[in-house]
Amino acid sequence: MEDGKTNPIMDQRREKLGALREAGVNPFPNDFRPSHTAAEVLAKYDATAADALGVLRDTGTEFALAGRVMALRSFGKAAFVNLQDRSGRLQAYVRKDVVGPEVFEVFQHVEVGDFVGVVGPLFRTRTEELTVEARLVQVLTKSLRPLPEKWHGLTDRETRYRQRYVDLIVNQEVRDTFRTRSRIVSIMRRFFEQRDFLEMETPMMQPIPGGATARPFVTHHNALDMTLYLRVAPELYLKRLVVGGIERVFEINRNFRNEGLSNQHNPEFTMLEFYQAYATYESLMELTEELFGTLARELTGGTTITYQGAEIDFDAPWTRLTVREAVARYGALDVAQVDDPDALATYARKLGLETAGVPHGKLLSEVFETVAEPHLVQPTFVTEYPVEVSPLSRRNEQDPRFVDRFELYVAGREIANAFSELNDPEDQLERFRGQAAERAAGDEEAHWVDMDYVRALQYGMPPTAGQGIGIDRLVMLFTDSASIRDVILFPHMRPEGQGVQ
Repeated sequence: MEDGKTNPIMDQRREKLGALREAGVNPFPNDFRPSHTAAEVLAKYDATAADALGVLRDTGTEFALAGRVMALRSFGKAAFVNLQDRSGRLQAYVRKDVVGPEVFEVFQHVEVGDFVGVVGPLFRTRTEELTVEARLVQVLTKSLRPLPEKWHGLTDRETRYRQRYVDLIVNQEVRDTFRTRSRIVSIMRRFFEQRDFLEMETPMMQPIPGGATARPFVTHHNALDMTLYLRVAPELYLKRLVVGGIERVFEINRNFRNEGLSNQHNPEFTMLEFYQAYATYESLMELTEELFGTLARELTGGTTITYQGAEIDFDAPWTRLTVREAVARYGALDVAQVDDPDALATYARKLGLETAGVPHGKLLSEVFETVAEPHLVQPTFVTEYPVEVSPLSRRNEQDPRFVDRFELYVAGREIANAFSELNDPEDQLERFRGQAAERAAGDEEAHWVDMDYVRALQYGMPPTAGQGIGIDRLVMLFTDSASIRDVILFPHMRPEGQGVQ
Protein backbone atom coordinates (compact mmCIF):
# COMPACT_ATOMS: atom_id res chain seq x y z
CA MET A 1 0.00 0.00 0.00
CA GLU A 2 1.19 3.52 -0.80
CA ASP A 3 -0.87 6.61 0.02
CA GLY A 4 -3.81 4.27 0.53
CA LYS A 5 -3.47 2.75 -2.95
CA THR A 6 -2.19 -0.60 -4.13
CA ASN A 7 0.83 -0.53 -6.42
CA PRO A 8 0.70 -3.79 -8.43
CA ILE A 9 4.22 -3.38 -9.85
CA MET A 10 5.72 -2.99 -6.40
CA ASP A 11 3.65 -5.94 -5.18
CA GLN A 12 5.16 -8.09 -7.96
CA ARG A 13 8.66 -6.97 -7.04
CA ARG A 14 8.05 -7.76 -3.38
CA GLU A 15 6.93 -11.24 -4.43
CA LYS A 16 10.21 -11.76 -6.28
CA LEU A 17 12.11 -10.44 -3.28
CA GLY A 18 10.28 -12.96 -1.10
CA ALA A 19 11.00 -15.77 -3.57
CA LEU A 20 14.73 -15.02 -3.43
CA ARG A 21 14.72 -15.13 0.34
CA GLU A 22 12.74 -18.36 0.38
CA ALA A 23 15.33 -19.87 -1.96
CA GLY A 24 18.05 -18.96 0.55
CA VAL A 25 19.44 -16.12 -1.58
CA ASN A 26 20.42 -12.89 0.18
CA PRO A 27 19.02 -10.12 -2.10
CA PHE A 28 21.24 -7.48 -0.42
CA PRO A 29 24.74 -8.99 -0.09
CA ASN A 30 27.94 -6.99 0.25
CA ASP A 31 30.60 -9.46 -0.85
CA PHE A 32 31.06 -8.60 -4.56
CA ARG A 33 34.07 -6.51 -5.56
CA PRO A 34 34.30 -5.07 -9.11
CA SER A 35 37.72 -5.18 -10.77
CA HIS A 36 36.92 -2.59 -13.44
CA THR A 37 34.43 0.12 -14.31
CA ALA A 38 32.53 0.10 -17.58
CA ALA A 39 34.56 3.08 -18.82
CA GLU A 40 37.87 1.39 -18.01
CA VAL A 41 36.91 -1.71 -19.98
CA LEU A 42 35.65 0.29 -22.95
CA ALA A 43 38.67 2.59 -22.97
CA LYS A 44 41.13 -0.30 -22.98
CA TYR A 45 39.37 -2.93 -25.06
CA ASP A 46 36.63 -1.35 -27.21
CA ALA A 47 39.02 -0.93 -30.16
CA THR A 48 40.68 -4.30 -29.55
CA ALA A 49 40.35 -6.79 -32.39
CA ALA A 50 38.12 -9.81 -31.83
CA ASP A 51 41.04 -12.24 -32.14
CA ALA A 52 42.88 -10.36 -29.38
CA LEU A 53 39.82 -10.73 -27.16
CA GLY A 54 39.95 -14.43 -27.93
CA VAL A 55 43.53 -14.56 -26.68
CA LEU A 56 42.40 -12.86 -23.48
CA ARG A 57 39.70 -15.46 -23.04
CA ASP A 58 42.14 -18.32 -23.68
CA THR A 59 44.44 -17.00 -20.96
CA GLY A 60 41.56 -16.98 -18.51
CA THR A 61 41.39 -13.19 -18.22
CA GLU A 62 38.10 -12.24 -16.60
CA PHE A 63 36.51 -8.95 -15.58
CA ALA A 64 34.25 -8.30 -12.61
CA LEU A 65 31.74 -5.50 -13.12
CA ALA A 66 28.79 -4.33 -11.05
CA GLY A 67 25.99 -1.90 -11.79
CA ARG A 68 22.31 -1.17 -12.09
CA VAL A 69 20.36 -3.07 -14.75
CA MET A 70 19.13 -0.44 -17.24
CA ALA A 71 17.93 -2.83 -19.93
CA LEU A 72 17.19 -6.55 -20.01
CA ARG A 73 16.48 -8.68 -23.09
CA SER A 74 15.66 -12.31 -22.30
CA PHE A 75 15.65 -15.18 -24.80
CA GLY A 76 14.55 -18.04 -22.60
CA LYS A 77 17.88 -19.68 -21.79
CA ALA A 78 19.97 -16.53 -22.28
CA ALA A 79 19.71 -12.79 -21.75
CA PHE A 80 21.53 -9.55 -22.46
CA VAL A 81 21.81 -7.13 -19.54
CA ASN A 82 22.88 -3.50 -19.81
CA LEU A 83 24.73 -2.51 -16.64
CA GLN A 84 25.26 1.10 -15.56
CA ASP A 85 27.93 2.03 -13.04
CA ARG A 86 29.37 5.42 -12.04
CA SER A 87 31.39 5.62 -15.27
CA GLY A 88 28.93 4.49 -17.94
CA ARG A 89 27.28 1.37 -19.35
CA LEU A 90 28.49 -2.02 -20.53
CA GLN A 91 26.60 -5.04 -21.76
CA ALA A 92 26.75 -8.53 -20.24
CA TYR A 93 25.53 -11.82 -21.70
CA VAL A 94 24.11 -14.40 -19.32
CA ARG A 95 23.60 -18.00 -20.55
CA LYS A 96 22.01 -20.81 -18.57
CA ASP A 97 24.49 -23.45 -19.77
CA VAL A 98 27.41 -21.23 -18.69
CA VAL A 99 26.33 -19.96 -15.28
CA GLY A 100 24.45 -23.15 -14.39
CA PRO A 101 20.72 -23.81 -13.89
CA GLU A 102 20.61 -22.82 -10.19
CA VAL A 103 22.30 -19.44 -10.74
CA PHE A 104 20.21 -18.84 -13.86
CA GLU A 105 17.04 -19.55 -11.89
CA VAL A 106 18.04 -16.82 -9.43
CA PHE A 107 18.83 -14.53 -12.36
CA GLN A 108 15.25 -14.99 -13.60
CA HIS A 109 14.17 -12.75 -10.69
CA VAL A 110 16.33 -9.85 -11.93
CA GLU A 111 14.50 -6.81 -13.32
CA VAL A 112 15.39 -3.37 -14.64
CA GLY A 113 16.53 -1.27 -11.69
CA ASP A 114 18.20 -4.11 -9.77
CA PHE A 115 21.94 -4.17 -9.10
CA VAL A 116 23.89 -7.20 -10.26
CA GLY A 117 27.51 -8.25 -10.48
CA VAL A 118 28.96 -10.26 -13.36
CA VAL A 119 32.33 -11.95 -13.85
CA GLY A 120 33.64 -13.22 -17.15
CA PRO A 121 35.77 -12.65 -20.28
CA LEU A 122 35.09 -10.15 -23.05
CA PHE A 123 33.77 -10.85 -26.53
CA ARG A 124 32.01 -9.04 -29.36
CA THR A 125 28.45 -9.68 -30.42
CA ARG A 126 27.42 -9.95 -34.05
CA THR A 127 26.71 -6.21 -33.93
CA GLU A 128 30.31 -5.65 -32.70
CA GLU A 129 29.24 -4.55 -29.20
CA LEU A 130 31.84 -5.24 -26.51
CA THR A 131 30.23 -7.57 -23.98
CA VAL A 132 31.09 -9.49 -20.83
CA GLU A 133 30.29 -13.19 -21.15
CA ALA A 134 29.08 -13.91 -17.64
CA ARG A 135 30.58 -16.97 -15.99
CA LEU A 136 29.12 -15.79 -12.70
CA VAL A 137 26.15 -13.51 -12.04
CA GLN A 138 25.00 -12.34 -8.60
CA VAL A 139 22.06 -10.26 -7.41
CA LEU A 140 23.46 -7.38 -5.33
CA THR A 141 20.35 -5.28 -4.65
CA LYS A 142 16.71 -6.01 -5.42
CA SER A 143 14.84 -2.79 -6.18
CA LEU A 144 11.19 -2.46 -5.21
CA ARG A 145 10.26 0.58 -7.27
CA PRO A 146 10.34 0.53 -11.08
CA LEU A 147 12.34 3.14 -12.96
CA PRO A 148 10.45 5.64 -15.14
CA GLU A 149 9.20 4.29 -18.47
CA LYS A 150 12.32 3.75 -20.54
CA TRP A 151 11.37 5.63 -23.68
CA HIS A 152 10.35 8.83 -21.92
CA GLY A 153 12.61 8.81 -18.87
CA LEU A 154 12.00 11.27 -16.08
CA THR A 155 10.84 14.53 -17.67
CA ASP A 156 8.47 16.14 -15.16
CA ARG A 157 10.41 19.03 -13.59
CA GLU A 158 8.86 18.83 -10.16
CA THR A 159 9.45 15.08 -9.90
CA ARG A 160 13.03 15.47 -11.11
CA TYR A 161 13.84 18.03 -8.41
CA ARG A 162 12.04 16.17 -5.61
CA GLN A 163 13.43 12.77 -6.56
CA ARG A 164 16.91 13.73 -7.71
CA TYR A 165 18.12 10.20 -7.00
CA VAL A 166 15.88 8.93 -9.82
CA ASP A 167 16.80 11.86 -12.05
CA LEU A 168 20.47 10.92 -11.71
CA ILE A 169 19.76 7.29 -12.54
CA VAL A 170 17.94 7.89 -15.80
CA ASN A 171 19.33 11.19 -17.15
CA GLN A 172 22.95 11.14 -18.26
CA GLU A 173 23.03 14.90 -18.80
CA VAL A 174 22.09 15.45 -15.15
CA ARG A 175 24.96 13.26 -13.98
CA ASP A 176 27.25 15.22 -16.29
CA THR A 177 26.04 18.52 -14.81
CA PHE A 178 26.97 17.50 -11.29
CA ARG A 179 30.28 16.03 -12.37
CA THR A 180 31.02 19.43 -13.93
CA ARG A 181 29.99 21.12 -10.70
CA SER A 182 32.45 18.97 -8.78
CA ARG A 183 35.20 19.80 -11.27
CA ILE A 184 34.49 23.54 -11.01
CA VAL A 185 34.88 23.47 -7.23
CA SER A 186 38.06 21.41 -7.54
CA ILE A 187 39.58 23.78 -10.13
CA MET A 188 38.74 26.84 -8.03
CA ARG A 189 40.23 25.32 -4.89
CA ARG A 190 43.44 24.45 -6.76
CA PHE A 191 43.57 27.91 -8.36
CA PHE A 192 43.64 29.66 -4.98
CA GLU A 193 45.91 27.16 -3.27
CA GLN A 194 48.47 27.68 -6.03
CA ARG A 195 48.41 31.40 -5.20
CA ASP A 196 49.18 30.91 -1.52
CA PHE A 197 45.61 31.25 -0.24
CA LEU A 198 44.64 29.18 2.80
CA GLU A 199 41.24 27.49 2.92
CA MET A 200 39.49 28.09 6.24
CA GLU A 201 36.12 27.30 7.81
CA THR A 202 34.03 29.88 9.64
CA PRO A 203 30.85 29.53 11.73
CA MET A 204 27.57 28.69 10.01
CA MET A 205 25.60 29.63 13.13
CA GLN A 206 26.32 33.19 14.18
CA PRO A 207 25.10 35.40 17.03
CA ILE A 208 24.94 38.36 14.63
CA PRO A 209 24.25 37.75 10.91
CA GLY A 210 26.61 39.87 8.87
CA GLY A 211 28.46 40.22 5.59
CA ALA A 212 25.43 40.85 3.37
CA THR A 213 22.15 42.74 3.33
CA ALA A 214 19.74 39.83 3.60
CA ARG A 215 17.09 38.42 5.91
CA PRO A 216 18.53 35.54 7.97
CA PHE A 217 17.08 32.24 9.19
CA VAL A 218 16.68 32.17 12.97
CA THR A 219 17.40 29.26 15.31
CA HIS A 220 17.92 28.77 19.04
CA HIS A 221 20.75 27.16 21.00
CA ASN A 222 19.14 25.45 23.98
CA ALA A 223 22.26 24.89 26.11
CA LEU A 224 23.38 28.52 25.75
CA ASP A 225 19.77 29.78 25.71
CA MET A 226 20.58 32.20 22.92
CA THR A 227 19.27 33.11 19.50
CA LEU A 228 21.55 32.23 16.61
CA TYR A 229 21.31 32.90 12.89
CA LEU A 230 22.34 30.81 9.91
CA ARG A 231 25.00 32.82 8.14
CA VAL A 232 24.08 34.99 5.20
CA ALA A 233 27.80 35.33 4.33
CA PRO A 234 31.16 34.40 5.89
CA GLU A 235 32.63 37.83 5.18
CA LEU A 236 33.08 39.32 8.63
CA TYR A 237 34.68 36.16 10.03
CA LEU A 238 37.07 35.81 7.10
CA LYS A 239 38.14 39.43 7.53
CA ARG A 240 38.74 38.75 11.23
CA LEU A 241 41.23 36.15 9.99
CA VAL A 242 42.97 38.79 7.87
CA VAL A 243 43.22 40.92 11.02
CA GLY A 244 44.83 37.88 12.67
CA GLY A 245 47.54 37.67 10.02
CA ILE A 246 46.10 35.17 7.51
CA GLU A 247 46.68 37.52 4.61
CA ARG A 248 45.24 35.31 1.87
CA VAL A 249 42.22 33.27 2.82
CA PHE A 250 39.28 31.61 1.08
CA GLU A 251 36.26 29.54 1.99
CA ILE A 252 33.90 27.47 -0.14
CA ASN A 253 30.81 27.89 1.97
CA ARG A 254 27.08 27.37 2.30
CA ASN A 255 25.01 30.49 2.94
CA PHE A 256 21.36 30.84 3.95
CA ARG A 257 19.11 33.76 3.07
CA ASN A 258 15.44 33.82 3.99
CA GLU A 259 14.20 35.07 0.65
CA GLY A 260 12.02 33.97 -2.23
CA LEU A 261 12.56 31.15 -4.71
CA SER A 262 13.23 31.72 -8.40
CA ASN A 263 15.26 30.28 -11.24
CA GLN A 264 18.21 32.29 -9.86
CA HIS A 265 17.62 32.04 -6.10
CA ASN A 266 17.62 29.20 -3.61
CA PRO A 267 17.55 29.99 0.13
CA GLU A 268 20.55 27.69 0.65
CA PHE A 269 23.38 28.29 -1.79
CA THR A 270 27.14 27.92 -2.25
CA MET A 271 29.75 30.64 -2.60
CA LEU A 272 33.46 30.98 -2.89
CA GLU A 273 34.62 33.94 -0.81
CA PHE A 274 38.24 35.08 -0.64
CA TYR A 275 40.31 37.95 0.78
CA GLN A 276 43.76 39.20 -0.16
CA ALA A 277 45.78 41.70 1.84
CA TYR A 278 47.62 44.49 0.00
CA ALA A 279 45.27 44.24 -2.98
CA THR A 280 42.53 46.47 -4.39
CA TYR A 281 39.27 45.68 -6.15
CA GLU A 282 41.10 46.41 -9.40
CA SER A 283 43.65 43.70 -8.53
CA LEU A 284 40.73 41.30 -8.14
CA MET A 285 39.39 42.16 -11.59
CA GLU A 286 42.58 40.78 -13.10
CA LEU A 287 42.49 37.75 -10.81
CA THR A 288 38.84 37.10 -11.75
CA GLU A 289 39.61 37.23 -15.46
CA GLU A 290 42.40 34.75 -14.86
CA LEU A 291 40.15 32.45 -12.79
CA PHE A 292 37.32 32.37 -15.32
CA GLY A 293 39.76 31.85 -18.17
CA THR A 294 41.25 28.89 -16.28
CA LEU A 295 37.79 27.41 -15.70
CA ALA A 296 36.77 27.83 -19.33
CA ARG A 297 39.95 26.30 -20.71
CA GLU A 298 39.94 23.32 -18.33
CA LEU A 299 36.24 22.61 -18.83
CA THR A 300 35.87 23.33 -22.54
CA GLY A 301 39.36 23.64 -24.03
CA GLY A 302 38.84 27.30 -24.98
CA THR A 303 37.56 30.61 -23.64
CA THR A 304 34.17 30.67 -25.38
CA ILE A 305 30.99 28.95 -24.16
CA THR A 306 27.37 28.97 -25.28
CA TYR A 307 24.76 29.79 -22.68
CA GLN A 308 21.05 29.62 -23.58
CA GLY A 309 21.85 30.32 -27.21
CA ALA A 310 24.25 33.22 -26.55
CA GLU A 311 27.98 32.91 -27.21
CA ILE A 312 29.97 34.20 -24.25
CA ASP A 313 33.68 34.95 -24.51
CA PHE A 314 35.79 34.91 -21.33
CA ASP A 315 38.93 36.09 -23.08
CA ALA A 316 40.39 39.07 -21.19
CA PRO A 317 40.17 42.01 -20.87
CA TRP A 318 36.45 42.38 -20.08
CA THR A 319 34.23 45.43 -20.39
CA ARG A 320 34.22 47.84 -17.44
CA LEU A 321 31.32 50.22 -16.76
CA THR A 322 30.39 52.36 -13.77
CA VAL A 323 26.85 52.05 -12.42
CA ARG A 324 26.13 55.56 -13.64
CA GLU A 325 27.48 54.83 -17.14
CA ALA A 326 25.40 51.67 -17.36
CA VAL A 327 22.20 53.47 -16.33
CA ALA A 328 22.91 56.27 -18.80
CA ARG A 329 23.67 53.84 -21.64
CA TYR A 330 20.73 51.45 -21.20
CA GLY A 331 18.27 54.00 -19.82
CA ALA A 332 18.85 56.44 -22.68
CA LEU A 333 19.88 59.17 -20.23
CA ASP A 334 22.94 61.32 -19.82
CA VAL A 335 25.15 61.17 -16.74
CA ALA A 336 23.93 64.58 -15.58
CA GLN A 337 20.36 63.23 -15.38
CA VAL A 338 21.61 60.18 -13.52
CA ASP A 339 23.37 62.43 -10.99
CA ASP A 340 20.31 64.68 -10.52
CA PRO A 341 18.16 63.25 -7.67
CA ASP A 342 14.92 64.76 -9.02
CA ALA A 343 15.53 63.64 -12.60
CA LEU A 344 16.46 60.13 -11.52
CA ALA A 345 13.42 59.89 -9.25
CA THR A 346 11.14 60.97 -12.10
CA TYR A 347 12.67 58.35 -14.37
CA ALA A 348 12.43 55.68 -11.65
CA ARG A 349 8.71 56.35 -11.17
CA LYS A 350 8.20 55.74 -14.90
CA LEU A 351 9.79 52.33 -14.34
CA GLY A 352 7.32 51.62 -11.56
CA LEU A 353 9.86 51.94 -8.74
CA GLU A 354 9.05 53.34 -5.32
CA THR A 355 10.94 56.58 -4.71
CA ALA A 356 9.48 58.10 -1.55
CA GLY A 357 12.13 58.24 1.15
CA VAL A 358 14.62 56.23 -0.95
CA PRO A 359 18.16 57.72 -0.87
CA HIS A 360 19.59 58.75 -4.25
CA GLY A 361 22.34 56.11 -4.16
CA LYS A 362 19.94 53.28 -3.33
CA LEU A 363 17.55 54.42 -6.06
CA LEU A 364 20.43 54.53 -8.53
CA SER A 365 21.20 50.91 -7.72
CA GLU A 366 17.55 49.87 -8.21
CA VAL A 367 17.34 51.68 -11.55
CA PHE A 368 20.56 49.95 -12.64
CA GLU A 369 19.12 46.52 -11.82
CA THR A 370 15.98 47.33 -13.79
CA VAL A 371 17.33 48.91 -16.97
CA ALA A 372 20.95 47.76 -17.32
CA GLU A 373 21.41 44.35 -15.75
CA PRO A 374 19.52 42.33 -18.43
CA HIS A 375 21.77 43.76 -21.17
CA LEU A 376 25.07 42.67 -19.61
CA VAL A 377 25.48 39.38 -21.47
CA GLN A 378 29.24 39.42 -22.07
CA PRO A 379 31.45 39.44 -18.94
CA THR A 380 31.23 42.98 -17.56
CA PHE A 381 32.68 44.58 -14.43
CA VAL A 382 30.24 47.17 -13.08
CA THR A 383 32.04 49.58 -10.74
CA GLU A 384 31.54 52.63 -8.51
CA TYR A 385 28.53 51.53 -6.49
CA PRO A 386 26.84 54.09 -4.22
CA VAL A 387 28.00 54.07 -0.60
CA GLU A 388 24.38 53.65 0.56
CA VAL A 389 24.26 50.08 -0.78
CA SER A 390 27.84 49.17 0.18
CA PRO A 391 28.16 49.26 3.99
CA LEU A 392 31.40 47.26 4.09
CA SER A 393 33.26 48.79 1.13
CA ARG A 394 36.06 51.36 1.09
CA ARG A 395 35.01 54.83 -0.08
CA ASN A 396 36.49 56.09 -3.31
CA GLU A 397 39.06 58.74 -2.43
CA GLN A 398 38.21 60.93 -5.44
CA ASP A 399 34.41 60.75 -5.04
CA PRO A 400 33.24 59.63 -1.58
CA ARG A 401 29.64 59.19 -2.82
CA PHE A 402 30.85 55.89 -4.26
CA VAL A 403 32.94 52.95 -3.13
CA ASP A 404 35.75 50.92 -4.69
CA ARG A 405 33.60 47.97 -5.65
CA PHE A 406 32.61 45.90 -8.64
CA GLU A 407 29.99 43.35 -9.46
CA LEU A 408 30.61 40.90 -12.28
CA TYR A 409 27.71 40.33 -14.66
CA VAL A 410 27.50 37.53 -17.20
CA ALA A 411 24.41 36.49 -19.17
CA GLY A 412 22.40 39.26 -17.55
CA ARG A 413 22.92 38.20 -13.95
CA GLU A 414 25.30 38.93 -11.11
CA ILE A 415 28.00 36.27 -10.70
CA ALA A 416 30.42 37.94 -8.28
CA ASN A 417 30.72 40.88 -5.91
CA ALA A 418 34.05 42.40 -4.82
CA PHE A 419 35.46 45.50 -3.21
CA SER A 420 38.37 47.11 -1.52
CA GLU A 421 37.57 46.50 2.12
CA LEU A 422 36.68 49.22 4.57
CA ASN A 423 39.36 48.96 7.26
CA ASP A 424 38.70 52.27 9.05
CA PRO A 425 36.93 51.20 12.28
CA GLU A 426 35.36 54.62 12.88
CA ASP A 427 33.92 54.81 9.36
CA GLN A 428 32.69 51.22 9.71
CA LEU A 429 30.94 52.01 13.00
CA GLU A 430 29.26 55.03 11.45
CA ARG A 431 28.06 52.90 8.51
CA PHE A 432 26.72 50.28 10.92
CA ARG A 433 24.79 52.99 12.77
CA GLY A 434 23.26 54.11 9.49
CA GLN A 435 22.24 50.54 8.75
CA ALA A 436 20.76 50.26 12.26
CA ALA A 437 18.60 53.32 11.56
CA GLU A 438 17.36 51.72 8.34
CA ARG A 439 16.55 48.51 10.23
CA ALA A 440 14.67 50.49 12.87
CA ALA A 441 12.70 52.12 10.04
CA GLY A 442 11.57 48.69 8.83
CA ASP A 443 14.26 47.49 6.41
CA GLU A 444 14.65 43.84 7.46
CA GLU A 445 17.57 43.35 5.07
CA ALA A 446 19.68 46.19 6.45
CA HIS A 447 23.06 45.14 7.85
CA TRP A 448 23.29 44.30 11.53
CA VAL A 449 25.67 46.09 13.90
CA ASP A 450 28.57 43.83 14.88
CA MET A 451 30.60 45.53 17.58
CA ASP A 452 33.05 42.64 17.86
CA TYR A 453 33.90 43.13 14.18
CA VAL A 454 34.48 46.84 14.87
CA ARG A 455 36.75 45.80 17.75
CA ALA A 456 38.69 43.54 15.37
CA LEU A 457 39.18 46.45 12.98
CA GLN A 458 40.43 48.56 15.87
CA TYR A 459 43.35 46.13 16.18
CA GLY A 460 44.14 46.95 12.55
CA MET A 461 43.35 45.20 9.27
CA PRO A 462 45.85 45.70 6.44
CA PRO A 463 44.60 47.18 3.16
CA THR A 464 42.58 44.30 1.73
CA ALA A 465 40.30 43.37 -1.14
CA GLY A 466 37.71 40.60 -1.06
CA GLN A 467 35.27 38.87 -3.34
CA GLY A 468 32.36 36.44 -3.33
CA ILE A 469 31.47 34.27 -6.33
CA GLY A 470 28.16 32.43 -6.56
CA ILE A 471 29.10 28.86 -7.41
CA ASP A 472 25.55 27.81 -8.30
CA ARG A 473 25.22 30.54 -10.92
CA LEU A 474 28.73 29.79 -12.15
CA VAL A 475 27.76 26.15 -12.68
CA MET A 476 24.63 27.30 -14.51
CA LEU A 477 26.86 29.11 -16.99
CA PHE A 478 29.25 26.25 -17.65
CA THR A 479 26.50 23.62 -17.93
CA ASP A 480 24.06 25.76 -19.95
CA SER A 481 21.40 25.34 -17.25
CA ALA A 482 18.42 27.71 -17.26
CA SER A 483 17.46 27.29 -13.60
CA ILE A 484 19.46 27.21 -10.38
CA ARG A 485 17.46 24.10 -9.44
CA ASP A 486 19.19 22.26 -12.27
CA VAL A 487 22.58 22.67 -10.58
CA ILE A 488 21.57 22.11 -6.93
CA LEU A 489 21.14 18.45 -6.09
CA PHE A 490 18.27 18.92 -3.67
CA PRO A 491 16.73 22.38 -4.17
CA HIS A 492 14.22 23.75 -1.68
CA MET A 493 10.63 23.54 -2.90
CA ARG A 494 7.09 24.03 -1.72
CA PRO A 495 5.49 21.07 0.09
CA GLU A 496 4.77 18.20 -2.28
CA GLY A 497 1.55 18.64 -4.22
CA GLN A 498 1.77 22.45 -4.43
CA GLY A 499 3.88 22.49 -7.59
CA VAL A 500 7.22 24.01 -8.58
CA GLN A 501 7.78 27.60 -7.42
